[in-house]
Amino acid sequence: MASWFLPDYIFSKFDEITPEFLSGLGIKALLIDIDNTLAPYEVAEPDDRIKNWFKALARSGISATLVSNNEKERVELFNKTLGLPYYYKSGKPFAKNLKKAMAQMGSDQTNTAMLGDQLLTDAAAGKHIGLTTIIVPPIKDKSNAFFKAKRALEVPTIKRYVKIRGGNSAEICRFWIKKEYKKNRG
Repeated sequence: MASWFLPDYIFSKFDEITPEFLSGLGIKALLIDIDNTLAPYEVAEPDDRIKNWFKALARSGISATLVSNNEKERVELFNKTLGLPYYYKSGKPFAKNLKKAMAQMGSDQTNTAMLGDQLLTDAAAGKHIGLTTIIVPPIKDKSNAFFKAKRALEVPTIKRYVKIRGGNSAEICRFWIKKEYKKNRG
């Protein structure tokens, strides 16, 4: 896979990405996918863990916008208690709505990051316009053939990430590179 699918960082869970980490990178704005990044598809509204993470970002001066490929109703319901700017049916990996979100937040490529769970949509969209990209393994992936194929395509890029990063990255990336992938995905 092309290097523009290769994320800059991979974390085990969204809330391991601290405001201090982001600030250390010079990040002042975060574009965030919803499904399987923050919550599984079937979870309609954010729990306290999600709400507290967004509060911590805001207290640290980090703006957040939801950028989802899902339908308007899903995004609006999830965002109801968060009250964030949002984009639905955003067309990732195309970056049109990422650019709109950055303009709305007053940020640019130097101080904005993209957070998601998919290399082929989230990482690709962010990399395409020069954003720092952060990926988390999907919380609970869909098991249809389309998603299985997409996840299989991600494996070589994840292995490359592990080779470059070393350290505990192999443990973080176990979803993609170990046999649990096949076991958990049917």
